[in-house]
Amino acid sequence: MLNVSPDREILVALKAGDETAFRTVFDLFFKRLYAFSYKMLKDKGQAEEIVNDTFMSVWANRDKLNVELPIGPYLYTITRRLTLNALRQIASSQKAVDELWAIIEKVSHDTEQSVLLNDLQRFTDAAIEALPAQQQLVFKLSRYEHLNYDEIAVKLNLSRNTVKNHLVAALKTLRSHFNHSDLNYFILISAVFIKK
Repeated sequence: MLNVSPDREILVALKAGDETAFRTVFDLFFKRLYAFSYKMLKDKGQAEEIVNDTFMSVWANRDKLNVELPIGPYLYTITRRLTLNALRQIASSQKAVDELWAIIEKVSHDTEQSVLLNDLQRFTDAAIEALPAQQQLVFKLSRYEHLNYDEIAVKLNLSRNTVKNHLVAALKTLRSHFNHSDLNYFILISAVFIKK
């Protein structure tokens, strides 16, 4: 397949770092290597990337070239290895996709509820991010780290009463936000997030 080979002088020049010699070898073999890789991958972009990677490898390791041997089989071997690696990754990715679909099918009855909960979570997060910085911090310590007033006070070097006031103000702002949006689950977040 790759029986055309450049002169030994071109390989010697390539080994020495001559970019013109590299370009000669590239032009001589690119289309053949591309056709070989494409035949297995059936993906033009991926085949082109693999052949480019082949030539990058040759350039990076040019000092190891054996100028007494034809370069064609060497290029073919690198391209073959990279193509097989790409095929393995595709197979592995396909397996992962298949496994994901199996999981999705198992939990499909929960999908609508999950979507609603995700939307609600995004809405809640946006409301929390709109709080003033200190209220937001107190609320997050209460919500995410499950700290009570006293623990938050110690952590932020604030009085217990200041922490309570920040949390009450945050909850009041969130209640207003949810009421304007017809989301009346404020009682739920109050029960979950307020710890005396």
